[in-house]
Amino acid sequence: MCFRKTSSRERGLSLLAALLLGVCCVGCQMADGQNLSGVRLYEQGQYQPALQQFQQAVVRHPTNADAHYNMAATYHRIGIQNDDQSAKEQAETLYNQCLDLNEDHTDCYRGLAVLLVQTGRRDSGFRLLKNWSTKQPEAAEPRVELARLYHESGDHETAKLYLNQALGVDEHNHRAWAALGRIREEQQEFDQALANYQRSYNLNQFQPGVAQRIAALNRQLQGDFNLTSPPNGTRTVTRGTPRY
Repeated sequence: MCFRKTSSRERGLSLLAALLLGVCCVGCQMADGQNLSGVRLYEQGQYQPALQQFQQAVVRHPTNADAHYNMAATYHRIGIQNDDQSAKEQAETLYNQCLDLNEDHTDCYRGLAVLLVQTGRRDSGFRLLKNWSTKQPEAAEPRVELARLYHESGDHETAKLYLNQALGVDEHNHRAWAALGRIREEQQEFDQALANYQRSYNLNQFQPGVAQRIAALNRQLQGDFNLTSPPNGTRTVTRGTPRY
């Protein structure tokens, strides 16, 4: 299970900072709880102590891809927040080490692609994900990540193209359906957005962001434009959107 503290996560560092980066708790027990401790510290904004935990996890388990990813994501966050070039370079090295250990690590591909774009290498970021997609023609995740990158770059039509390709590969991919809902909501295609969100939610009910958008769109389509909370009382920001 991955924890992503996004303002979905802190927008404002750059256009693609909205993709934000989280850390993974997969393999926590393998690393004697240090990944888990690091995740908790990371979520509290204590990045340096979190980094120490992840570093110890890597020392104990040098082949643990998740521990390498966690270190990379933490260096990435530090590098972007502090404009620390050394931290950005360390993040890139660790992302690549993670992919050497697990060539299909979705979070690592996402993090590295975002870092490349944020550091002025947009073409390299897209090429990274396209090469992954070519290597995995029967996998939906590379196409979902490409769609995400195109969407955050403002190219909604290409994003929808890749999402439809992802669903052609795996029609049960809840992230692809949620992403389609997000784009269609932004394009004010509310009926279709609601249907896409509902399909995503039916496939995976552990998506609070999607549940909130379903509630908000239902209220809107019923004519109530004062969207402040879904029926269960959970406060909803009208313009909020679920994470892919």
